[in-house]
Amino acid sequence: MVNYEIDPEILSPYLPKGVTLDLYEGKAYVSLVGFMFKDTKLFNIPIPFWGTFEEINLRFYVQRKEGDQVKRGVVFINETIPFRVVALVANLLYKEHYTVVPTKHTIQKTYRKKQLEFEWRCHEKWNSIRVTTAAQSMPMEPNSFETFIFEHYYGYTKLDHQKTEEYRIQHPSWKVFEVNDYTINCDFEAQYGSAFSVLNDTQPSSVFVAEGSAVQVEWKRNSITTN
Repeated sequence: MVNYEIDPEILSPYLPKGVTLDLYEGKAYVSLVGFMFKDTKLFNIPIPFWGTFEEINLRFYVQRKEGDQVKRGVVFINETIPFRVVALVANLLYKEHYTVVPTKHTIQKTYRKKQLEFEWRCHEKWNSIRVTTAAQSMPMEPNSFETFIFEHYYGYTKLDHQKTEEYRIQHPSWKVFEVNDYTINCDFEAQYGSAFSVLNDTQPSSVFVAEGSAVQVEWKRNSITTN
């Protein structure tokens, strides 16, 4: 999770109706994320051949108030995966914003450290996230920036200017690794458009690595329509 402070106005065109930006200490953030899907199932049925793959996405953070409840969620600007058939199904069923490019990863671990690298190719150029961490994970500190970034348990999809879909994401609180070093090589403008070119010259506010877990994305979608 490579986290960047960003001007809220840049996110405005991507903000679904019915939600507002979720700010941390008054600031808006986007995250460049690399992670592994493993043993993916659709309607609890394993996906043969295509169930394990890398994803790289760009996301930001929102909230929706429903009565006394505050639902904290994420909005995906783009999700990049290597399999065309998976992207086709995801875009058709979930109305998300999946694109397909070659991806690869390496994970190496010793008793002293862990090294991770995610790579994806955009316009014939390989982009990458490389991180070195401590070998052992630890719980997140309560009310920390890590908990703000990781603990958003809803997803919101902008269908058009008036319609939004809401879905729930379930997973336990993740453990994190202390990050000792990182290198980010991403052409944000080429990958995500001119609106995000500013990130090419922006230093990350923070970089996190999480241990991960089983994750369930609920099939049920709630429609939010506003006038």
